[in-house]
Amino acid sequence: MDKQALIEKIKAMAAAPSCCAGLKAASAAYLDAVGTAGEKVAAQNLLAEIEADITTVDDLVPFAHSETAVQIFGAEGAKKFAAHADELKARGAKYCDCGACAPAVEILQSKAILLA
Repeated sequence: MDKQALIEKIKAMAAAPSCCAGLKAASAAYLDAVGTAGEKVAAQNLLAEIEADITTVDDLVPFAHSETAVQIFGAEGAKKFAAHADELKARGAKYCDCGACAPAVEILQSKAILLA
């Protein structure tokens, strides 16, 4: 993956409804810093935020089965969400595959490009 592809992943991650405010802010700060003297520090901050915010499957499963999930997604939506989380766990996935976490995994796998 090249840097431009990573920038597109960062944009997609930040645009995902499941992306938290802190990660959106770190993404925006990095994108604003691209091509400047502050880019490497912004990249380090973004990667640290991703590592702090990415949801593991082991954290996703209990959340998917929680009352909070029912409040967010409704009873039927939470049931489908829980089944999906259980399927991810059964497949041996390490991370959530939502619109924020999936690109976050790819960004972490290519972090050397951002830090170069």
